[in-house]
Formats: sequence, C-alpha cells, structure tokens
Amino acid sequence: MPIAPTYPGVYIQEISSGVHTITGVATSIAAFVGRAAKGPTDEATEISSFADYQRLFGGLSNVSPMSFAVRDFYVNGGTQAIIVRLHQDRAKKAANDTANAGDSAAIVTPAAAVAAIVAQAATYTTDPEKSAAAAVAAAATTAGAAVGAKVADVLAAAIGAAVSAGSSIAAIAADTLHLVAASPGSWGNNLRVRVDTNFISAADQFNLTIRNMATGDTETFLALTITAGQAQSADNVLNNQSSLVKVSGSLPVVAPKANQNADPGRGIWDDTQPSGAKTFYPATTNADDGAWLTAANFTGGTSFSDKTGLYALRKADLFNLLCIPPFKSDMSIDYSMIDDAVAFCKAGRAMLLIDPPPGWTKKDDAKNNIDSAVGSATSYAAIFFPRLLQANPLHNSQIETFAPCGAVAGVFARTDAQRGVWKAPAGLDATLSGVVGLSVPMTDPENGDLNPKGINCLRIRPAAGPVVWGSRTREGDDRRGSEYKYIPVRRMALFIEESLYRGTQWVVFEPNDEPLWSQIRLNVGAFMHGLFRQGAFQGATPAEAYFVKCNKETTTQTDINNGIVNIVVGFAPLKPAEFVVIQLQQIAGQIDA
Repeated sequence: MPIAPTYPGVYIQEISSGVHTITGVATSIAAFVGRAAKGPTDEATEISSFADYQRLFGGLSNVSPMSFAVRDFYVNGGTQAIIVRLHQDRAKKAANDTANAGDSAAIVTPAAAVAAIVAQAATYTTDPEKSAAAAVAAAATTAGAAVGAKVADVLAAAIGAAVSAGSSIAAIAADTLHLVAASPGSWGNNLRVRVDTNFISAADQFNLTIRNMATGDTETFLALTITAGQAQSADNVLNNQSSLVKVSGSLPVVAPKANQNADPGRGIWDDTQPSGAKTFYPATTNADDGAWLTAANFTGGTSFSDKTGLYALRKADLFNLLCIPPFKSDMSIDYSMIDDAVAFCKAGRAMLLIDPPPGWTKKDDAKNNIDSAVGSATSYAAIFFPRLLQANPLHNSQIETFAPCGAVAGVFARTDAQRGVWKAPAGLDATLSGVVGLSVPMTDPENGDLNPKGINCLRIRPAAGPVVWGSRTREGDDRRGSEYKYIPVRRMALFIEESLYRGTQWVVFEPNDEPLWSQIRLNVGAFMHGLFRQGAFQGATPAEAYFVKCNKETTTQTDINNGIVNIVVGFAPLKPAEFVVIQLQQIAGQIDA
C-alpha cells in the first residue's frame, strides 16, 4: 500500500520481490490398497517404515499379500507409503452370495433340506472362499424337494445361522462395560481387559488396562467414569484415544466390577490362577480375518463419493505410485478393475504398477495376453513380469511366489532418491533385494519378444542378480509411437505438472496483466532452470532444454475477460538408452604402397 506522508521525514516501505518459490513435490509416495491383519479400514494411513506397518496393521500375514508387498517396498529403498486396509465381512459376503444365488428357482425345502443347507453353509466359516451359492446348490441337490420356498428365502436364514459363530470384530464384556476391538480381524481375540479401583473413591469411576497378548501392547486409562458427557467418560476417552478397543453401545448404569488380584507367584495376565481368581476379562466373542476381497470392495457402489475402497486415497494429500497387491485366494486381482484404477491414477497424477496374472507361467502367456488381460494400454500404468521367488518367514522360510509391485515401487523410490525421477528405474543398479529368483527365468531373445510390447521384464543378470530390466509404460508398444512410451518421461511430466499446480496457487485472483505474467515467468522459469541444472532435461543450454511462455500471445483479451491466464511450459525429456549398439571393426595391417 502507498504511504500517505503526514510529517517531514523518512518513510520506509517493504516491497515484495514477486518471488514465489516453487518446490518440487515428492515423486515416490507409494499407495497400497488391500487386505491387512488389523488396523483402520477405508482410511488412508501414512507410514514411513515397515515397523510402522507392523505396529498399525499387524505385520506379515498369510491372508494379506499386501503385507509382503509393503515389506518389499521398504527392503528395496522405499521411504513413504500410504496404506488403505480393506476388510470383507464374511457374513456380508455370504448374504451377497445368497442374494445373487436366490430367486433363480423355487425349490422344495423340508426340515431335512434346511438342516442339510445349514450343515453345508457352516463350512463357510472355515473356508472364506467357499461360495454360499455353491453351498446352497449342493445342499438342495442332496436334500431333495419339498414345500416351494425360494432358495434365497431359506438360505438367508440358514447361512446367517452358519456364519454367526464367526464375527468380524472381537467383543469383550468387561462386566457391565461392553467393548469391541478397534478394528476387524482375529487380532482382537488376543485382547484382555483388567478393571481396578486403585486410588478411586467415586462409585462411577474405575481404571482400565487393555493388553494385546500377542504383541504386548498395553494401554492404561485412569479414573474413567460411566457418567456420559464428562471429559473422562469411558466412551469419550476410549473411542478417541485407544488404538486397541472402543466402547460398544451406551455406557452402563453401574461401573464394572474390579478384577481380583493375582495369586502369589502369578501375573495378572496369566491364563490360570490356582485359586480361580479372575484377574482379567477375556474376549467373549472371537473374530476371524474375514473373506478374501472382491472388486466391489475397491470400486463398487458409492465408494467414490463415500471415499472408501480404492477411493479412500482421496483423503490423502498426494501419492505417486499405486500398488494393488493380490487380493484373491489364487493370488491374483480382478483385472476388470484395472481401467478404473488407471482412471483414478490419471486424475491424481500417479502411476499404477500392475502385477502379472499368476497364470502367466511362461513367456508366451505374457506375449499373447498383454492386449486383453490386464486393462487398456495407457501411459499411466506399467506392468512387470514375471513374479518373484522369495522366502516366506511365516512358512519356515520356504521359497514361494510373490507379486513384484512392492519391490518395483521400492526400486522406483531408491532411483528417485539417488538419481532423480528423470532416471529410468531399471538397469544394473535397479537390483531387487530379498529376491532369490524369478518364477520365469528368461533369455535375451525372450526378453526381446516382450519388450517391444511394453512388458517390463525382471531378469537375473550376472554379478548384479535380480534386476528390473525394462522401463516402458503400458503405452510402450512400439507400434503405438507414444510420446509417453517410457516410464521416466511420463513420471517427469507428472512431477512437473503437480509441482506447478501446487506452486502457482498464489496466482488465483491476482490482476491478470503483464505484471502478473512476468512474475509467473520468473517463478516457473526459476523452477525449470533448477531442474535443468540437475540434469533433468536434454540440451546444452536452457533454451534447448525448456521454455516458459506467459504473455499476451498465450493469454488473449477473451481469456482475460473470462478470468483465464494461460501458462505454456515445454521441456525436452531425457529418454533412456534402451539399446546400446557397439560397432566393431578390424584394422587391416599396414600395407606399403
């Protein structure tokens, strides 16, 4: 603001330089969406180490291929990850299967048929992948016909009874106080709760200690009250502060009874006390780990608007790489959802890393099915073949097959940190740590069959070991001639786009004229020049490497009238030396003329 002088003297005024520094965004934040042993569901949770994953999501689990992918990400150099845990309630899956199976036929159902159906459906509690529809058909065939009730009508009750023995969330009745585990999963079966009244005088107060016997995690809350609306009311405190339990239902009218003390020589968490003293309250309803996921858990129904499933990542500020590890019992995913995932990545300026189907057990499987089995061709996704052979510590370190997305994402992150996002995350430096072999070893000619079709091969190279040996997007088929054929070119463009998007927010509502345009050229140019000095572009001079235009040529009077300022930024991307050709010639001996 101009100064209005009122007295003779010197006036000092600070003037803005017009510099708005544009900072480059992170390039290798990997998002993982899938099944986990514990933890919050349909939430985007940021972690910075596998120790964080173990603490929040339960570590490695045989029902969670995602857990191994996250482990591989950090083993191979990853630093930042976002985890979205999805959970498939077994009873709900049974109900959905029943609804899909019902109404198809009216069958006779005497008491014997109902009993058979219940017995058959009971297997659903021990085999999450057994289709309720198949159970119905088998039971109906066995039992014969009777009174004309529809399949769905009978099965809804039958399967409901069969799966009622299993719950998605463990429950604990601490006398009058009813608690549930903080998240679904069998981990809650290990919870124990102890009530005491040490140093408590009020009748409505008590102390509460919760312990996870599997991990040793313990929480203690003092002077809780059953009086609703108080700062220390049990529901307020536990629901907001505990990572182990939540209050189920309303608060009791009578405070829970204190547990007894342990017998001499025994701990309060010991399973048995010689005197029979009850030193803790155990889980009263055990939970299971639910069923394997389906595509509907990721992209079904109103998940986009509700920000659930895959779209829980809308709650995250930024992610660059998306990994959807196997979520079906055959260690695959539903590849029909690939295009939806790619569209989400495109909107969020990210890339999807696709795992090969488990059925691709030889080179020709990949070559013949790449155009039809793993979504549409796009520069916002890349596929890596084959799968990895690794030791499974949960199975006595037996060598098993694992999806490569997590390890490859770690290589991306490591390459970004060491060389920059413009460097192809492939080559002899792109080693895969923790990998003992590949499910399909390949020769150079076999690699040559797959590379032109945009399939990035994982190879065993002499001295280097397992490495990433390809850096093409799904649009990398030579026949397409895409300008975003290579992964580093696509990722570099995404990096610049996101950085400029965030770094030019200050422009909104500024006067749209030459003073603004010159500031834009200054700030965007400084950002691009910084990248040029780091070696991010082709060209020996800035003029050869990039340009920034923002003037009356890019922004017309019509644009100004519509409140639009146009900024045109171009760059000469670095492309990987994918083929190295060495010309060798023999030199003839000296011949005297």
